[in-house]
Amino acid sequence: MSDVSNRLVAVVLEVADLDRSEALYRDGFGLALHRSLHDNGDRWIGGAHAAVSWTQGAFLHFALYAAKGTPTVGAQIGFAVANLETSCDRALAAGAGLIHGPVSQPWGRSARFRDFDANVIELTQSAP
Repeated sequence: MSDVSNRLVAVVLEVADLDRSEALYRDGFGLALHRSLHDNGDRWIGGAHAAVSWTQGAFLHFALYAAKGTPTVGAQIGFAVANLETSCDRALAAGAGLIHGPVSQPWGRSARFRDFDANVIELTQSAP
């Protein structure tokens, strides 16, 4: 039995423009986001949002919520991609701001972008 305590299970970003950010994360970063509305009055998990959950291996939930105040700014998150060059082209075409193109890292090759709220998104293709 594996220990599941004290492990990351969710990442939530509040964004200034949910439609625009959903399109960037879907079309630019390749996430299979699904739109829904939790009308439960909970400030943290209520309202319009776009989300995806990975259930293979360790569970992880990622969500973009329409900001109920100040959007999330300056967070850094990373996504594994199969082909870094193709993923970079998609990110740029969708409007992501380029921080740096593909570079070699100890864990593979990565590129970094800014989303519309100035969060840093790293795309990484694992080392062979």
